[in-house]
Amino acid sequence: MVEVKSKVQRYESYKESGVEWLGEIPEHWEVHRLKNQIDMITGYPFKSEKYTDKGIKLARGINVKEGVLDWKETRFWPEIEKHLVDYLLKDGDVLIAMDGSKVGKNFCQIKESDLPILLLQRVARLRPKVTLTSNYLYFNIVNRNFLLWVEMTKTDPMVPHIAPADIKNFQILIPPLPEQTQIAQFLDDKTTKIDDAIAIKQQQINLLKERKQILIHKAVTRGLDDSVPLKDSGVEWIGEIPEGWDICHLKWLSKIYAGGTPDKTNLSYWQNGTIPWIASGEVNQDTVTKPTTYITELGLRNSSARWIEKDSLVVALAGQGKTKGMVAYIDFNTTGNQSLAALKANKERMESKYLFVFLKAAYSELRGVSGEGKRDGLNLQKLGNLDIPIPPLSEQKEISTYIETASQKIETAIGLKQQEIAKLKEYKSSLINGVVTGKVRVC
Repeated sequence: MVEVKSKVQRYESYKESGVEWLGEIPEHWEVHRLKNQIDMITGYPFKSEKYTDKGIKLARGINVKEGVLDWKETRFWPEIEKHLVDYLLKDGDVLIAMDGSKVGKNFCQIKESDLPILLLQRVARLRPKVTLTSNYLYFNIVNRNFLLWVEMTKTDPMVPHIAPADIKNFQILIPPLPEQTQIAQFLDDKTTKIDDAIAIKQQQINLLKERKQILIHKAVTRGLDDSVPLKDSGVEWIGEIPEGWDICHLKWLSKIYAGGTPDKTNLSYWQNGTIPWIASGEVNQDTVTKPTTYITELGLRNSSARWIEKDSLVVALAGQGKTKGMVAYIDFNTTGNQSLAALKANKERMESKYLFVFLKAAYSELRGVSGEGKRDGLNLQKLGNLDIPIPPLSEQKEISTYIETASQKIETAIGLKQQEIAKLKEYKSSLINGVVTGKVRVC
């Protein structure tokens, strides 16, 4: 358990820093531009066509993630040539990714176990001089004041970027070296404990999500009465189902059709549009409550876009990340793009809410039949051939109501854990800020 509240210790005397956002600082601390305390370089422009499968790891912007080096996408250089020696990293070096939507948040510190590593362009390497310890420097980059500085100085075209000169001009407080060491040790200990507490709560969230998925899967494949005799469904991932249930392809239980997108180069199809239109990226395993944008009557008439009735379901046939295979409930009349399948359940055989919870349970199966590649997609035929267990309509309603109630309880528990994580993250941020700006004394 992390103690969030403790008595704040202050230094004996303070002075004005001369920097508005720093305010008063301890009497014996100094304010310096970062450029006076570090040696900084940006990486070498290695040619991607010469990357190899083994050799010296390259630290690219994609590898520098919020406090860690992420080697999921590792690239190598065959050997250390003479002109590359200056780009070899050392233990304690601090790296900052200079581009991307998370510029100012993506940084890390090099450890001995990471080496050898060569530095690629668009990544800044900060190496402290003798007046600054590496760990104290790192906590100043972690500090939210650095992120605020980046927000003020970054360029913001299509890809946000911070220039080397802006990094160098960041103002940092310099205590005596022994005090820097003590501060870094204190923060390392406290932040490690906070991160451990966050990891435990995140694990608890994952277990709750897993429990929810198991609950849904069991309800839509076994029903709510454990005493009912079972039979083999003939579908491997569904397993056994109650004897009174049937199995049927989705296409016999629901109307299925795809949407379309008006020509985006024709402004008359989009400007001042009044017809709601949604993209597959809106599908969220929940409810879509508002359109992505609007199209015009002319755009609707001159494209394959079709109306999707309120209370229909939509399934993402394609999409970035984990969107593909997701389902959502639509609570307004809309149109949608060609990467969406709209489903309108046959009310005589299928209750819409039951179909919704079943398709959520079938998420992994839908992704499996489509392929996991970014370009692999579902199609209407694959979706229509999905096997669905069919309980009697009255039982479908009981199952969907049970799942809705149980899911809400689990989501409430998840929400509370997420609030606890947010509080811990805020406490960590405030602690680092208070210590490295001298508002809190720890030694």
